[in-house]
Amino acid sequence: MKISTKGRYALRIMVDLAQQKTNDFIPLRDVSERQDISEKYAEMIVGLLGKAGLVFSSRGKGGGYKLGKPADRLTVGAVLKAVEGSLAPVSCLEMPENICPRACECATLPMWRELEKRIDDFLESVTVADLALQTSVSGKNFCV
Repeated sequence: MKISTKGRYALRIMVDLAQQKTNDFIPLRDVSERQDISEKYAEMIVGLLGKAGLVFSSRGKGGGYKLGKPADRLTVGAVLKAVEGSLAPVSCLEMPENICPRACECATLPMWRELEKRIDDFLESVTVADLALQTSVSGKNFCV
């Protein structure tokens, strides 16, 4: 499993919205500038986040985006799944029912299932609030 640019940018957008500490709609142009993401790409990403109910949008003067729920109820897993789709480590686990003809005799399938569970458990245990707090409290650039 590799998280794409779209997934990484979606998390950055969500964390940015969480850090604004307001219930107002935030213009996407402002988020895009702070995060150094093209506004066009950000529009595509927030469209996916909106379909999943993770952000709300408003048009016109005073419009923009805000979180669809409190940041402490938005998990990293939910954000990534909204924009990436499946986070399965192998293709045979991407569908609800494994249709691989070797599934019943595959010695590696239990390991892949456990890896998928551990990844999901971890990503569902971290919230957007956790990430927002981590960067706002430290105020540090994590580059060494």
